[in-house]
Amino acid sequence: MAARTTRYAPGKLMVAGEYAVLEPGRPAIVAAVDRYVTVTATAVEDADIVIGSDLLDHEVRLRRSRQGLEALPGQDPALVRGVLAYVVSAVETIEQLRTERRLGLAPVRLSVRSDLHRAGVKTGLGSSAAVTVASTRALADHYGMRLSTEDRFRLALLAAVQVDAGPSGADLAAATWQGWVSYRSPDRQALLNDLHRHGVAHSLERPWADLAVLPLPPPTELALHVGWSGSPASTTALVADLATRPGWQGAPRTRFLDDSEQCVSAAERALRRDETEGLLDAVRTARSLLTRLDAETSLGIVTAPLHRLCEVAESCGAAAKPSGAGGGDCGIALLPAHHSAELLRRRWTAAGITPVPLRVTAGVADDTGPEARIDPDVPPSPRGHTR
Repeated sequence: MAARTTRYAPGKLMVAGEYAVLEPGRPAIVAAVDRYVTVTATAVEDADIVIGSDLLDHEVRLRRSRQGLEALPGQDPALVRGVLAYVVSAVETIEQLRTERRLGLAPVRLSVRSDLHRAGVKTGLGSSAAVTVASTRALADHYGMRLSTEDRFRLALLAAVQVDAGPSGADLAAATWQGWVSYRSPDRQALLNDLHRHGVAHSLERPWADLAVLPLPPPTELALHVGWSGSPASTTALVADLATRPGWQGAPRTRFLDDSEQCVSAAERALRRDETEGLLDAVRTARSLLTRLDAETSLGIVTAPLHRLCEVAESCGAAAKPSGAGGGDCGIALLPAHHSAELLRRRWTAAGITPVPLRVTAGVADDTGPEARIDPDVPPSPRGHTR
């Protein structure tokens, strides 16, 4: 076991396929961005598991039990299934796998830092996914486990569905493979049921129907820009609310899913062929689909600030849309290289939109062991594919 292991996972932006990707086998395109969650695992002697976070003012000490990790006396038990839920679930999933494989456990401290918040407020960059991926890899590598990239993703998704089986896992795929990624989700409820019946090892090793992850090449003549609407949104609440809306039933739902699949397929083709206009058209189509879904369901996807963000970006020559579930958080704009990024930033600021300096990360190569970087002082330098 390593004395100290640090791992990073980036945030994400949804490029196309929001809401449709919640359905098993339906595609989306997601991009990893150079804001990171950092998790450091170190040996500790005075508790089974200690978790510290820059979002908390004190460490939380936990002990192992037959029901999973639980807070020691004097600790706030609500934190275990609240703020720290995804970290705790990642630890429990890794340790259950080790137990099933008759491998030992050891006391560990996990220290978490996040660059995916503004003054403690989430910005819609997938902080829950990033902390799940980073925690999973930090602990697995700390134990010396040799896992492929896909196994790390699968373990992170198994950890995530135990907290909430609703989200698609696209943000976990972006945090794992990085760069531009095409993603089709498995049936998360089926994974959760299988996990409860057969355990982590069986769930990890069996085939997952509908899951598909395909790294995509970046565009060479488009720059991805990000604006923050100024208010956070709850993806979980919006996704849960959608299922109750009359406009998400029957023919409208089927039409949205089919139209979204065609849009994502067009965006994938444009990326593979580096067709600038094709990708711009696909992003505009993705925006119109979200706008139509919002009109049919009254879900509140396209808020007034997100509408302004898109309209201002279009006036500067970009194709723009909300990124993710909407209701707040961020929007994206793909701007041709010959248009002024400074003009876009100035106009966004004047419209009350905060430009966020982000770049898409490079994709990572598949491997079967822990990365060589152990406890560096800073996260990886961004290797942006877009200007």
